[in-house]
Amino acid sequence: MKKEHARQAGRARRHRRVRKKISGVPERPRLSVFRSNRHIYAQVIDDVAGHTLASACSLEKGLDLDGKSKTEVAREIGRLVAARAREKGVQKVVFERGGNLYHGRVKALAEGAREGGLEF
Repeated sequence: MKKEHARQAGRARRHRRVRKKISGVPERPRLSVFRSNRHIYAQVIDDVAGHTLASACSLEKGLDLDGKSKTEVAREIGRLVAARAREKGVQKVVFERGGNLYHGRVKALAEGAREGGLEF
């Protein structure tokens, strides 16, 4: 097995294991994070209804992200998703890191979401 495939398989295994325990309910939806090599995506999801309440990603137009590091971009996306979730009346969430380690960009997004007013 190639190194990339092993890494992806490990992340998928951790993601399945975490998702067995974590679920978003209307009172406390799930803040889900997906990290690719170049971009980062965040969604606030109500798993009972199966709806995404708020989302943000580094691909959106109108964001001034030029010249920033990927970690700084992740923090900005965290603040943005928190602001959008608060507009919908969401204040408390369950953080789901998507099988990634709570480190680097995932941690920066979480800190940005906390700065934006989300509690978890």
